[in-house]
Amino acid sequence: MSVNNPQTREWQTLSSEHHLAPFSDYQQLKEKGPRIITKAEGVHLWDSEGNKILDGMAGLWCVAVGYGREELVEVAAKQMRELPYYNLFFQTAHPPALELAKAVTAVAPKGMTHVFFTGSGSEGNDTNLRMVRHYWALKGKPQKQVIIGRINGYHGSTVAGAALGGMSGMHAQGGTLPGIEHIPQPYWFGEGGDMTPDEFGVWAAEQLEKKILEVGEDKVAAFIAEPIQGAGGVIIPPETYWPKIKEILAKYDILFIADEVICGFGRTGEWFGSDYYDLKPDLMTIAKGLTSGYIPMGGVIVRDEVAKVLSEGGDFNHGFTYSGHPVAAAVGLESLRILRDEKIIERVQAETAPYLQKRLRELNDHPLVGEVRGLGMLGAIELVKDKATRARYEGQGAGMICRQFCFDNGLIMRAVGDTMIIAPPLVISHAEIDELVEKARKCLDLTLEALK
Repeated sequence: MSVNNPQTREWQTLSSEHHLAPFSDYQQLKEKGPRIITKAEGVHLWDSEGNKILDGMAGLWCVAVGYGREELVEVAAKQMRELPYYNLFFQTAHPPALELAKAVTAVAPKGMTHVFFTGSGSEGNDTNLRMVRHYWALKGKPQKQVIIGRINGYHGSTVAGAALGGMSGMHAQGGTLPGIEHIPQPYWFGEGGDMTPDEFGVWAAEQLEKKILEVGEDKVAAFIAEPIQGAGGVIIPPETYWPKIKEILAKYDILFIADEVICGFGRTGEWFGSDYYDLKPDLMTIAKGLTSGYIPMGGVIVRDEVAKVLSEGGDFNHGFTYSGHPVAAAVGLESLRILRDEKIIERVQAETAPYLQKRLRELNDHPLVGEVRGLGMLGAIELVKDKATRARYEGQGAGMICRQFCFDNGLIMRAVGDTMIIAPPLVISHAEIDELVEKARKCLDLTLEALK
């Protein structure tokens, strides 16, 4: 990135001298310097050099209602003046958290009418780990400790979140805990081999039952999974996967945790991914779209049967200073109101998501593209050397090359290996979808030329 603004250099120096960034190669970041984002409006960002960028990732999957919503700013300011902070510990509560709990459960799947608030999705999954183990202890089965996750699943980067997730790079850096097992992911394009998608979906689901029997049903507490894996590369399971998983879960006495941090609050065209796939989770992790990313907040929505056991079990010795923070709760309430009153999710389902998926699939004709897949406001583009064999450009970093071309040409599209992924704000228009796809095609052209 060319730098002309002296202020940009100054900020990059501050980054180098004082800031440790998340998920970053520090040496590389020091050499290049970060791109400095200074303002945003709608679905666009501007950097300190004045470049306008279409945010194809809604920040980190979270800016559902778009940037620049004054309503969210105003409710935050009002709440700060009235009650800027108080905790929910020691038999105390405040109206914003209680009203948000009611509003969240009003849109949650039937039979899920209780919420435990946290500061993030990672904290929500830490809560899940402790909550399900506590639940089984209260049920007289303290030996049910094991939680089964999926390879390449993502459940946050706290120690418990990283351990529940299945990303080897995170496990290698202190992100493991005992009592957590992993099964293969339902990633047909990358791992399906010669099986059809339907065959592979059944096979991948059957690995859950295989693992339950291997560990022992009497030791397994829960299965945790994202309805659609987000950070793993927008892995949309084959149609046979979730029906088979539901069949397996019905056979065994274990809990099901749906991590809805990415899929929740409209991204699939339904309120939750669990609605889209007709899942019946016992616990649901939420965050991101809950406040449209304007302020940190997360939580766990709990099925009534589980909440009843917890409520009769004495102290649950778990919580956070910022659980149900009043300002975050006020913003969450307003964000849900905007989603509801402006019928944003209905519009996603009926209009913009079908248009986005149609336009994205036009990229299937590109020589670099092995597959385009997507659902709702989620999409993935697989970069390959050979369409027929699905062979990659091994060791050439095709995804990172493409990501850089995207940045340089006014588009944020994330690279997961050699898979390019998008999750734009839910309020994106048809014209902005056209802009996204046109810029993506240009960047694919540039990437192909660079790889040659």
